[in-house]
Amino acid sequence: MHPTGGGSWSILRAGSLVVVAAVVGGVSLLGCGGPSPKAQRPSPPAAHQATTASSSPTTTTFRPDAAPTVPASTEVATLHKAIPRFSSPGGPQVGTVPATWYGSPSALPVVASQPGWLEVRLAQRPNESTAWVLAGDVSVSTSVYAIVVDLATRHLTLYRQAQAVFSVPVGVGTAEDPTPTGQFFVALFASPPSPGYGAFVLVTSAHSDAITDWDHSGDAVVAIHGPLGSDAAIGTSGAAISHGCIRLHEEDLLRLRPVPVGSPVDIVP
Repeated sequence: MHPTGGGSWSILRAGSLVVVAAVVGGVSLLGCGGPSPKAQRPSPPAAHQATTASSSPTTTTFRPDAAPTVPASTEVATLHKAIPRFSSPGGPQVGTVPATWYGSPSALPVVASQPGWLEVRLAQRPNESTAWVLAGDVSVSTSVYAIVVDLATRHLTLYRQAQAVFSVPVGVGTAEDPTPTGQFFVALFASPPSPGYGAFVLVTSAHSDAITDWDHSGDAVVAIHGPLGSDAAIGTSGAAISHGCIRLHEEDLLRLRPVPVGSPVDIVP
């Protein structure tokens, strides 16, 4: 990835994956288009092949009884400067956690704690990376929201205090460019590059496993955004139509605006 600073964002393949090229001011997203040969794809291992196969739906009906366990609340650590990161509490420093990620303050969910220490999830590759930080180096708030994207049912469910608020159909990645699974979070909100993306783009900490580099940007970041004209395809049951991102009907996207940065986003197969 390019460092934060002047520049713009670029959108992969008509918005199916948000690829961060750089950031300017209030964050704008620029550029979209058709398939490009500039996307670098790794050779998928056997585990990735299995994930791709599992993207086919077994049902298109939301089943509350099958919903994963979600937390009633999540502590979120917000950085105000770059801080040291550690592999374990009291262990040696192994680098730093950046104060911002593409122009937005790093607001990271806390996944574990010990006296004086917090383990936080990171926005950078590899997916689901974590680091230990000193509790005194961050300010802590609480989110009562969580998002779960079920690739089997092709539905997104918003939870508040562990109670389902709504569940809606979504467009997810195709077999060639599947939406990655794992435990992620809301990294930032960004302005849309065009009306098709909806009122905003919710950028997650997930990174594509199928595409490692788009147009020399150094990454391919998964986002939640509007339908990009695919309302009919999403319909009421969802569809595999994107290159990794999560597409929603515009009215459904708007209902996610209250979710604060740092809130968990679980993508399950």
